[in-house]
Amino acid sequence: MSAVDLARSLLDSVAEFGGHAAGDDVAHLEVHGNEVVGAHLVPGLQIETQEIEDGIEAHIVVERGTRLLKPVHMCFGLLPQTGMQHIVMDVEIREEASASVLAHCTFPNAVDVTHAMDAEIRVEPGAEYRYFERHVHGPDGGVLVVPKAKVHLGEGARFRTEFELLKGRVGAMDIDYEVTCEAHAVLEMIARLIGRGADSIVIHETGHLVGEYARAVLQSHMALRDTARAEVFNTITAAAAYARGHVDCKEIVQEQAVARAVPIVEVRHPKAHVTHEAAIGSVDSRQLQTIMSRGLTEDDAVELIIEGLLS
Repeated sequence: MSAVDLARSLLDSVAEFGGHAAGDDVAHLEVHGNEVVGAHLVPGLQIETQEIEDGIEAHIVVERGTRLLKPVHMCFGLLPQTGMQHIVMDVEIREEASASVLAHCTFPNAVDVTHAMDAEIRVEPGAEYRYFERHVHGPDGGVLVVPKAKVHLGEGARFRTEFELLKGRVGAMDIDYEVTCEAHAVLEMIARLIGRGADSIVIHETGHLVGEYARAVLQSHMALRDTARAEVFNTITAAAAYARGHVDCKEIVQEQAVARAVPIVEVRHPKAHVTHEAAIGSVDSRQLQTIMSRGLTEDDAVELIIEGLLS
């Protein structure tokens, strides 16, 4: 299959979920396995890629003062049933720059596929970086997803990341993000997932508030059914005056599923403040009855509640 055909097939697999925008003013990158099958850059954005044995290395730079008005669209995937894709990313968002990335990761036929990402991200003072990752998997859960990132936010920088599964079963997932926030930096990390069958989900998210007035919110919302299992470890450390943080973990458990949440807050300065909230259990019976009283079946009411949790 040619590079053009591979790129088209990757984009087709995510088209029903919004797909990727087109146009000369929209930057994009498509990677199938270890092959870059499509790319387009815009002024102020640099992307250098190098193929490695099982994936690619990518160095991404948003130049100082550049404000990309439209998201950069990326698509990573494997169409065969088996294989390995390793994405090594080095990202620099330079001073006073701003960029968003919409990344689709698609493995629609996976039986035994591994997708790993190792990222180093530096958001310089006054800059902003938003990374929205959307996954499309097959129905059998044959994917191992292992994204890891080390992030440094300079003074007044902002970083927001969202992770969602749009279609298919999770398979096995182990997310590990660690972020250091300098003064006045703002961090938001959000994960929304539904686990089914024998899916296994592990999330480690850590925010270190080392500068004054740094802020962080770590949010994990999940719904688990069948025999799915999830462990969430959310950690915020606050070591500077007026640093503020909040951990929010909510999980709905059905049938034989198992959920474990471990919020860790550590305050090292008397003028810092960190809070946490964790709620695990079945669907609230009062809420369920209220919705059913409006004419919905129990199954439909449960789905509506889960949809609200993940919205």
